[in-house]
Amino acid sequence: MANLDNQSQRFIYIRSLKEKVPCTEQQFQEFYREATRIRKKEQYYHRCKCPKQFIWACDGDCENCEHHLGYGLLSLDAPNTEDGSTLLESEELATPDLMEEVISDRILLEQLFQRLRELDPDADKIIEYWKDDSSISDREIAKRLGRKQRTFADQMKKIRTELHKVRGY
Repeated sequence: MANLDNQSQRFIYIRSLKEKVPCTEQQFQEFYREATRIRKKEQYYHRCKCPKQFIWACDGDCENCEHHLGYGLLSLDAPNTEDGSTLLESEELATPDLMEEVISDRILLEQLFQRLRELDPDADKIIEYWKDDSSISDREIAKRLGRKQRTFADQMKKIRTELHKVRGY
């Protein structure tokens, strides 16, 4: 029976003292909740490289941890203590292709809006309605513009066909 009580006893590992300190369940939960929050934040910013087998020893004192990479500028060549890889090897970096894609999408959107303006005199109002509510129905737009719903739906069908031609499919 004493052996079971021994197993349920909680400890907090104090890295600076290199010893386990007995504590209550509440103290254990509060201490490691905060330590885990700090560790996860540091990992998110790529400053904590604690190997998984030493997570139990994390006490949230990052400034004195041998696995902490510091708060200054990080080198992409900084070694990861877990597997020896570098940040450059482990992270996907933004590529020029991504920027070109964003610019291309923006140009296409401007072309679509310009073509819509050519096809419908109320295009700016329609675009504004779409910006305000992307799920707005043709029926609601027709109502706001004071047009008949069926007529507006037919016009929008033709406009969408034209816009598909601008998009290229």
